[in-house]
Amino acid sequence: MSPSAIDTNETLGHDGPSSQAIDPSIIVNPNDLSSVPTLLKQIQAKGNLLSFNVSPETDLEFESARLSLLHSLRRLTLALEKPRETMIRQNWGDSAGHAVLTIGIEAGIWSSLASCSFPQTVSQIHAGLPPHSSNFHRGFLTRILKHAAAMGYITEVGPDTYVASNFVKSLTIPIMGAGYQVFSGPGPTGGLSAPLFALPAWLKEHGYDKEPGDACIPRGPFQYANVTDLNMFQWFHANEPAGEWFNFHMGGYAHGRPRWFDEEIYPVKRRLMDGFKSDALLVDIGGGLGHDIEAFAKRFPHAKGRLVLQDLEHVIEQGKVQTLVKGSRVERTVYDFHTEQPVKGARAYYLHSILHDWSDEICVSIIANIKAAMKPGYSRLLIDEGVIPDTNASWEATGLDIVLSALLSSRERTRAEWTRLLEGKAGLKINKFYHYLGDASRGTTSLIECELVV
Repeated sequence: MSPSAIDTNETLGHDGPSSQAIDPSIIVNPNDLSSVPTLLKQIQAKGNLLSFNVSPETDLEFESARLSLLHSLRRLTLALEKPRETMIRQNWGDSAGHAVLTIGIEAGIWSSLASCSFPQTVSQIHAGLPPHSSNFHRGFLTRILKHAAAMGYITEVGPDTYVASNFVKSLTIPIMGAGYQVFSGPGPTGGLSAPLFALPAWLKEHGYDKEPGDACIPRGPFQYANVTDLNMFQWFHANEPAGEWFNFHMGGYAHGRPRWFDEEIYPVKRRLMDGFKSDALLVDIGGGLGHDIEAFAKRFPHAKGRLVLQDLEHVIEQGKVQTLVKGSRVERTVYDFHTEQPVKGARAYYLHSILHDWSDEICVSIIANIKAAMKPGYSRLLIDEGVIPDTNASWEATGLDIVLSALLSSRERTRAEWTRLLEGKAGLKINKFYHYLGDASRGTTSLIECELVV
């Protein structure tokens, strides 16, 4: 049956008098046309502020201006779109786009396309596929490439002829491509997307008066979607290469972002190196493949003291095969942060995106193991996490908050919630929130420096 053959009231979802309160004409009118002139002026002004005679990778002023311009451009797109167009884009375009990108990663389509700087036809792209996908259906490959071009992921230069963008080129790098794989699989599991899509049903089943993480409901959306009692990390271990993909994904998340030890963010020399008098300078707890601490070692090659990376055995073993380990001074040790901390009296213990994976009660237990190893008046606990502001939070921060609720029944936290956890429950003293980019107004990451209460 075609849409035109369906009853109008049925199409619009009219089911009673309450439905009539919303004028259905809004569906086919732009979301917020009145805001467009103001947004256009903002975009022009913000674009003029960008200086293109800098290194975008390291210039924080450029990065701040770029992010502000992107925010306005996204608002402009949504303002110009009609509600119907937004709905179709999200449900059809974006969902199909994620599938297409993942197929391209796993079948080597983007690697083939990226192998040449000049335009390639579908036949040429097919000829460059790796052995495991060399018999890829040509007709379906054509359809995949058309949608990728329609979404702007690649550039169409003629009939069935394409050029790779920097975006799809980047997907051939494991720390970029793995994010799509872990949100799709392995196999038909639905990966990390399954709990997100199951979140509405989970909330409905529990009557909407509970949130993931409530102590009275031991099985969260992740367990509900995967029909398992395992938590996400245990599930990874039982469904490899999901865990390997996730570790790469975390590397992609961190890559190119400001580092906590950047001079503009945290005064490493004054807060850590001055007065250093212990065996260990920095202990990176649950540090994954070591991207953070390896970058610290590179930035401060002459820093005194041991640099220690700690994580579970399978993560440490994965990290050892990465090229960043060669010639490294970082000590890679097997450790579970739910147990006693073996490195005593270090100058700094560092947790990056660890505590947001856990409830307040478990966070208190993790911190207790670190507190027992800290030296009063000397050791510092550095917590690298998102701090969601009361207003005007970024989509990245709020999106991660909902993702965490689905995957781990956990959350991002506000400044008040961090203070309540770290000082009120864990018994630490917060010295300062050091905000990335010097601005926490939109939920950028912060480094929270804590010490023991003396």
